Amino acid sequence: MNRLGSIKLPPLAAAVNVAGQTFRQIIPDRSGTREEQPGERVHFAQINQNHTSHGGTSDEHHEMSNMKSTNPFLNMQETNLEAEDSFNEAGYQKESRQSRMSSVDFSETSDFVEGKSDIKINEYQAAWNVTNAIQGMFIVSLPFAVLRGGYWAIAAMVGIAYICCYTGKILVECLYEFDIQTGRQVRVRDSYVSIAKECFGKKYGAKIVNIAQIIELLMTCILYVVVCGDLMIGTFPEGAIDTRSWMMVVGIFLIPLAFLKSLKSVSLLSFWCTMAHIFINAIIIGYCLLYIGDWGWGKVKWHLDLENFPISLGVIVFSYTSQIFLPTLEGNMEDPSKFQWMLDWSHVWAAVFKALFGYICFLTFQNDTQQVITNNLPSAGFKGLVNLCLVVKALLSYPLPYYAACELLERAFFRGKPKTPFPTIWALDGELKVWGLAARIGVVVFTILMACFIPHFAILMGFIGSFTGTMLSFIWPCYFHLKLKREGMDSRTVAFDYFIISLGILFGVIGIIDSGRALINAFSIGLPF
Repeated sequence: MNRLGSIKLPPLAAAVNVAGQTFRQIIPDRSGTREEQPGERVHFAQINQNHTSHGGTSDEHHEMSNMKSTNPFLNMQETNLEAEDSFNEAGYQKESRQSRMSSVDFSETSDFVEGKSDIKINEYQAAWNVTNAIQGMFIVSLPFAVLRGGYWAIAAMVGIAYICCYTGKILVECLYEFDIQTGRQVRVRDSYVSIAKECFGKKYGAKIVNIAQIIELLMTCILYVVVCGDLMIGTFPEGAIDTRSWMMVVGIFLIPLAFLKSLKSVSLLSFWCTMAHIFINAIIIGYCLLYIGDWGWGKVKWHLDLENFPISLGVIVFSYTSQIFLPTLEGNMEDPSKFQWMLDWSHVWAAVFKALFGYICFLTFQNDTQQVITNNLPSAGFKGLVNLCLVVKALLSYPLPYYAACELLERAFFRGKPKTPFPTIWALDGELKVWGLAARIGVVVFTILMACFIPHFAILMGFIGSFTGTMLSFIWPCYFHLKLKREGMDSRTVAFDYFIISLGILFGVIGIIDSGRALINAFSIGLPF
């Protein structure tokens, strides 16, 4: 009994506070607002009051500085520490209001968190994810682009890398505003959606960008499944399994991705995807070096084939698109100041790899270069080995767009009533609820079924992606930059932004026309699936 008497009970106020927080997390507030949870605090920056925007005045800007991930119970270990200090919450809020930042509750119109997870990633892990996005499956078509475009294609691989790196930087720059009291840039927006809401208005901005992002991400996931099926049937052309069956077999290996809970896990998969990419490059370039004496140095064209080069240019353009992931990556970095360094070197190495790979492979196979370079490999065994490596690369490329798509779908549908139609998919222990896991598995199954049953999906994606891809990666970042940062920009930067917008429109129109033509021909001729 003496031992029991020595046990200190927690303060009554702390116990009541924890019980109240748990109740509010399980049962949403019917008033349309959500109580502020520990660690989920939105700060308003004291920025220039003369700045106005289409979405409202500057007091609507907010800094997502200490935000949790979409799983609100990811770090329940911190709850006890927070409960002990919870009786000081009122005093803390009073002190905060006296500082340059003021704490406020989330409202129904507030942006949900994108990025700022407790599980941070360093600049190298962020680089693996960017590399995963910009070193995709398009690599096998780059030698064919050199066949069509010659040295102009190689120049495009370098120039487009610079442009996409630039648009990525200005997109993240639009997340920040200058704080006149501290003289520093403060993160006042948290996502691509919040930037669109600021520039397009609250009524349609979020919906437009959300729809474009979800379409782009899901179609990318579906394309990876389609590519896996095509590669497997190319490896085993005489087998009893057809293309659609291979897609279903490959899909079995994608179902465990439903358990992904953090960007750090995705970064690990992206790292191995990069390793697979390097291995594939090493195998093919190593083979090409064996025939260096027969390289056709004079076969690379200097003149521009205006009839065929635009098609290859589209392949180069869409092989560099990563802007859709960048706000989340920057928000989850341990040191966001290293974001630009990470983005610069990711695109520099991507440009070097792509230019060398396309150039060396074309020099080897010259005018016999196929649209997919693996078809040029001599033996069935060697071709099969490379194809299997490409399948592994495609499977490891799938998690990044899948994870991003699930995050967007969770914010749109699974934040709890009245904000969204459905409750949260996360249980109190930080794990997915059974039906939440089923919903994530459903996304995987959806991508597999779409790959299996939509005819000519690769061409259809080229048609739709020509619009969503150019908007998300070229046109919208520059438009947002001009809208939000025009006052501090010099004339050269303004002109460069308009130039990129013009390029984006040109690439989009060319892609839509070319893909539309191919789609019409595929259905009219009756090409097989």
